[in-house]
Amino acid sequence: MGNERQIIMLVDDNMASLTMGKNILKDKYNVFPIPSGEKLFEVLQKVTPDLILLDIAMPDMDGYEVIKKLKADRKTQDIPVVFLTSRDDPGNELEGLSLGAIDYVSKPFSPALLAQRIDNHLLLSSQKKELKKYNDNLKEMVLEQTQQIEDLQNAVMSTVAEVVEFRDDIIGGHIERVQSYLKFMLDQIIEEEKYPKEMAEWDLDFLIPSAQLHDVGKILVSEKILSKPGKLTPEEFEEIKKHTSYGIKVIDRISGITREHAFLDHAKIIAGAHHERWDGKGYPNGLAGENIPLQGRLMAIADVYDALIAVRPYKQPVSTAEAAKIITEGKGTQFDPVLVDIFQTVASKFAKIAERESPLI
Repeated sequence: MGNERQIIMLVDDNMASLTMGKNILKDKYNVFPIPSGEKLFEVLQKVTPDLILLDIAMPDMDGYEVIKKLKADRKTQDIPVVFLTSRDDPGNELEGLSLGAIDYVSKPFSPALLAQRIDNHLLLSSQKKELKKYNDNLKEMVLEQTQQIEDLQNAVMSTVAEVVEFRDDIIGGHIERVQSYLKFMLDQIIEEEKYPKEMAEWDLDFLIPSAQLHDVGKILVSEKILSKPGKLTPEEFEEIKKHTSYGIKVIDRISGITREHAFLDHAKIIAGAHHERWDGKGYPNGLAGENIPLQGRLMAIADVYDALIAVRPYKQPVSTAEAAKIITEGKGTQFDPVLVDIFQTVASKFAKIAERESPLI
């Protein structure tokens, strides 16, 4: 492959120029003498050259028309084009260069000059191709490494979330189910074009994985409180409510170590806002309505639904139908009414996940 001769297409309606050009270049290159622009495009259907020498003044289709057509086609737009001209007019040269030509060569040809110009431009073209190949390979390597880093981050976060589940005495699957619920709701929100401004800058590839850290603050809550089988005292309930604020602090610490923002920004918002209520009676900040970040309003529905259908130390599960009824009854009080409507549209999908993966339901 490395020894193959490069291909030059010489396009000129003057047979003397075609003959002279071919004689100058034939010892080093495969030269295709072509008598017209129309014929050039016929040949290009079968052969792709390394460079085209193109006369300007040709009948029917002149050089300017030819180069415009070449540059308009993705298959030929990167082929270097050198104009041939017997005119001594800088205006013509400027026009040709503005259309994408890389150089001009005057006729009649100077054999040494023509050969040197061709050598220089083919070398430059080859270097550009090598550079593009290198850049493409580099981009691929960066993408692979970025994916590896994201996979590692997600694995670490999943492990942290599983530790929280274990301490909270939750029978497994809560995190996976909640992520599935969020995806159903997000897909439906996008389909119905709800809250487009709030979601405009979201990276959905980060949002759903970040949800697994919504209860990470429970790491700092007493295990006795988390696993208590009976009703919590007011003091214990106040302590467990702090897991939202604790979650923000934990995620801030993780952010400082990893310097990752897109993933953890969503996680921080969700951790801090998923127990706020639409009517302002939630915690930790008593936010109301759309002052509650949309991520928190979404997680509020997903988290409460899963808490209802799951086994907990202090309660038995309810049916998916009863859980859906409770969510619906919370419309406009506990939950965002728009999101409750979204939930009702996808409630059957929630139920399938819950009934498949949640024990004892």
